Amino acid sequence: MQTKNLTSVTEFDFVGLSNDRNIQILLFIIFLTIYLVTILGNLGIILLVLVDSHLHTPMYFFLTNLSGIEICYVTSTVPQMLAHLLTGTGTISFTRCAAQMYIALSLGCTECILLGAMAYDRYLAICAPLLYAGAMNRGRQWQLASVSWSGGFLIAMIDVISTLQHPFCGTNRINHFCCEVPMLLKLACGDTHFTEFAIFVVAVVILLVPLSIILTSYGLILFSVLQMKSAAGRSKAFSICASHLLVVTLFYGTIITMYMKPQSSTSGDFDKQMAVFYIVVTPLLNPIIYTLRNKDVHAAVAKVLRRRGSKQMVKL
Repeated sequence: MQTKNLTSVTEFDFVGLSNDRNIQILLFIIFLTIYLVTILGNLGIILLVLVDSHLHTPMYFFLTNLSGIEICYVTSTVPQMLAHLLTGTGTISFTRCAAQMYIALSLGCTECILLGAMAYDRYLAICAPLLYAGAMNRGRQWQLASVSWSGGFLIAMIDVISTLQHPFCGTNRINHFCCEVPMLLKLACGDTHFTEFAIFVVAVVILLVPLSIILTSYGLILFSVLQMKSAAGRSKAFSICASHLLVVTLFYGTIITMYMKPQSSTSGDFDKQMAVFYIVVTPLLNPIIYTLRNKDVHAAVAKVLRRRGSKQMVKL
């Protein structure tokens, strides 16, 4: 028998977004700003919903879950990317890479399911308002949120275990800025066709099933909105749904290009550029889009500011 000289990989080196030191510093400043705004924006939504009883509705319950996911999601990847941009080099141990890959993928899967639940919530609120209170009671809200979180972490486990069952040998350079299943699978030794097929099947379930629920829900919502006699009602419904659809389009569109294509169909540079959108940009857009034209949120912010202003006047 002929033996193969294989060296086990214990750490990985990231190629990153650029090798130019000036560009690295510029990207560090940009991504640090985006990260801080993302954390503060999503944390602001959570605190606002907690302190204002008028926002204790199913829509904002799911929105706080989404904001929590976004905070955890960016924190699982962006601080490490910032550290690597600042130092100019990026190295991560095999264990930390596996942990990052699982946590980030779990949160991404959770967001996919939760966006489907949010679309279903909007469908009930607009198309079946008389049944909405009973169909989306507090117990149902917690059920949908629990299914989203547990389902996301369980489904991600399939992809991660399937990837890590392969030995990693030879090159340890990842043409990316964080550990993701498709990029790590390119470094695996041996035949990975079955694993690629398993990941594709999981992607179909976690991406296309919620996406079909979202598209069906909004198709029914559009049909219902067009039949509304009230122009104000149509405007409010369109405003809420359009903001949700914008987040969905950007998030699902970029995720699908990463996880539902053959491994060799695009370059690594294209993959990491797409990853910037769903890892960095989408979590930033969540607080902006959901609050920019949302009158309920505006009223809640004004109420909090008036309350703080009154307390300061009393102290004076």
